[in-house]
Amino acid sequence: MENTIVTSFCIGTDECKQTLSFIAAATAREKYTGKVAPVQLKEYIQKKFSTGALNVDMNSLSNQFLVVYADGEVAGYARLTSKGTRPETLNGKSVMRIADFAVLKKFEDIEIKKSLFEKCLSVCSLQQIIWISEYDQNPDIDFFTNYGFVKNTAVTGIDELGLPMVYLIRDKQ
Repeated sequence: MENTIVTSFCIGTDECKQTLSFIAAATAREKYTGKVAPVQLKEYIQKKFSTGALNVDMNSLSNQFLVVYADGEVAGYARLTSKGTRPETLNGKSVMRIADFAVLKKFEDIEIKKSLFEKCLSVCSLQQIIWISEYDQNPDIDFFTNYGFVKNTAVTGIDELGLPMVYLIRDKQ
């Protein structure tokens, strides 16, 4: 049986905050377990994905959240933002960042991931540049490059968990 896949915006309701808190924490655990210390991961999740932290992020006009559902179950989410520090090479251009993108492993169906990512691209369509920063061993990097994102080797860094980062950029020009 095929999944019914729905990707939608998540707004600042209590239900959306609870959904985002759950899916963001669950995907962070899957993504970073074994890569950082358990205590560090717990602190990271509490800092970034508590309902209080999400309340601040959801009330910022610079952020948009998307959630993908498969057969009515929350399967993944994305956060799009125009705020925050960006690589200097992007200054002076209209830019949007796909700041978070994750789908639970039990929902690794490519159609679910594509639904969420293509909605991200649609939301960002008016921007000159879309960029992503991810830890360099993220298995989704190939998925992103299949959509025209290119690794920018001139920009390097370490993420807030201390993992080496890779920057991926898609320029519409």
